[in-house]
Amino acid sequence: MDIQAGTLYVVGTPIGNLEDMTFRAIDVLRKVSVIAAEDTRHTGKLLQHFQITTPQISYHDHNRRARHPELLRRLHQGETIALVTDAGMPGISDPGYELVKACVEEQIAVVPIPGVTAVITALSAAGLPTDRFAFEGFLPAKSQERRHYLESIQADPRTLVFYEAPHRVRQTLSDLVTVLGGDRSVVLARELTKLHEQFWRGTLAEADKFYRLHEPQGEFTLIVSGYETAEPVLSESALKAELQQLLQQGLSRSQASRQLAQQTALPRRQLYQLALTIPDALFTSSDELEDED
Repeated sequence: MDIQAGTLYVVGTPIGNLEDMTFRAIDVLRKVSVIAAEDTRHTGKLLQHFQITTPQISYHDHNRRARHPELLRRLHQGETIALVTDAGMPGISDPGYELVKACVEEQIAVVPIPGVTAVITALSAAGLPTDRFAFEGFLPAKSQERRHYLESIQADPRTLVFYEAPHRVRQTLSDLVTVLGGDRSVVLARELTKLHEQFWRGTLAEADKFYRLHEPQGEFTLIVSGYETAEPVLSESALKAELQQLLQQGLSRSQASRQLAQQTALPRRQLYQLALTIPDALFTSSDELEDED
């Protein structure tokens, strides 16, 4: 592909299996002026594997603010820069988003070169709802702060996705059980795309018990089912009110019972018997003397 002068390329790299590297990513890394890497030693191994000789510059959480002026200056001068993280897409639970934001503010072109990311990889094989989900990244390290944060999302109906380090998995599971309850489904995806990739499935309570007995190893992605609200149960008075409203619209008792049965999944016969208790004087019906059909 053609490399455009003065452009920042956000390049996805493998999260484990080097075969997940895309041809486009390799091409871009070979052609840019410089690679801004989270860990130049780690990225150096990747570059060596694919015989890429492009020079690197470190860009990580501890030096990002000091690096911004230099990187922006080089981009304004027409150089091309590839931003990479140690694994996955830069900017996802990663300080790279600050460089992207700075480029956008200075009207510097930003081009994504998509690749693997753990959140989507884990979610795609979890077997939990994917139509709506919330990626929460890493939870707070301290238990009290973690519990407070979990309380703020406790009622979220979307599937919840978290990243977690192995040394905090046990504490996080304990807090998830305490705040969200032990009955929720959870999938713990470990060592994604690597030799010992594993998906553990069960409830939060079962996961808490399992990992108390087994030492967590590797990087984890946790996928937790969202909050489920029970279908509201209408009282008899509420059902009668609904029936009366339908009867006042001109429906017969049989028609009103059938319509409400479709809406509530309650037996039509039960609703018809309830409709018979509503005095004729409370509605105007063209079918006051009908029998149930």
